[in-house]
Amino acid sequence: MNPNFLDFEQPIAELEAKIEELRHASSGQAFNIDEEVARLREKLKVKTAEIFRNLTPWQISQVSRHPARPYTLDYIQGMCEEFHELKGDRMFADDQAIVGGLARINGRSIMIVGHQKGRDTKTKVKRNFGMPRPEGYRKALRLFKLAERFGIPVFTFIDTAGAWPGINAEERGQSEAIARNLLEMAELRVPVICTVTGEGGSGGALAIGVGDRTLMLQYSTYSVITPEGCASILWKSADKAKDAAEVMGLTAPRLLENGLIDKIVREPLGGAHRNPQSMAVRLKAVLLNQLDELEALPVEELLEKRYRRLRGYGAFTEG
Repeated sequence: MNPNFLDFEQPIAELEAKIEELRHASSGQAFNIDEEVARLREKLKVKTAEIFRNLTPWQISQVSRHPARPYTLDYIQGMCEEFHELKGDRMFADDQAIVGGLARINGRSIMIVGHQKGRDTKTKVKRNFGMPRPEGYRKALRLFKLAERFGIPVFTFIDTAGAWPGINAEERGQSEAIARNLLEMAELRVPVICTVTGEGGSGGALAIGVGDRTLMLQYSTYSVITPEGCASILWKSADKAKDAAEVMGLTAPRLLENGLIDKIVREPLGGAHRNPQSMAVRLKAVLLNQLDELEALPVEELLEKRYRRLRGYGAFTEG
């Protein structure tokens, strides 16, 4: 089993290995095997489409956590001409599980804030596995208020299993920091577009997820708790995570159907990690299109629509 592929992706891994073998075998040989490579590439494309067309909620959860999946800094690199990171909450420290700063996209000034995970052991520890502490949310709020002061729209990128559950985070007011962000984001006088790029876990995600539009990448998830956490509560065993994922309704199509998000952004064949640059270009186009719609609204109308939208979540409708 190739460890760089998820268990259900192994047929894809095998085909890619065959293609690679043929490419190496053709070096310096008198015969041409381009036709065989082309045939295998087409077979790979068809197989990948077949597998990803029929993913279960649990498999989508695995894709949303793929270690090669692009994170906030990857999207910033792929979308922005300029980016100037701003650090610290001006109270305690700089939480590197959240990154943010001023960016320029197609000449337009944008404030970008998002979760950031690590690729290897060192950076995972540095980024605290993408799980912010209170100072991370307070840094995010500082940047939101800065954007409001100068009339700059806000993009947030959500990808976290949840807020850090450690004692030190509770001592520094984790719940208050998250609640404060929910309140303040609901009243920001600039357009706010939130995008779930990987895992959207619990209040840790929601703390930078209140806005005028909520987008989700095709193979991302958004839920009040991880499937493992849900299974541990309901069945007293994290081994039931697959069953939990089935009933939680955490996938993008299900959330769109329930009116909890506004748009699904299609991913490249095989997921965003297969072609991060293509994903960044695609997401950039969608974000700018959504921003054009929001910037056409007067501020008071923008706030009124946001208020109605937030109040409408979970509201009872007879029928």
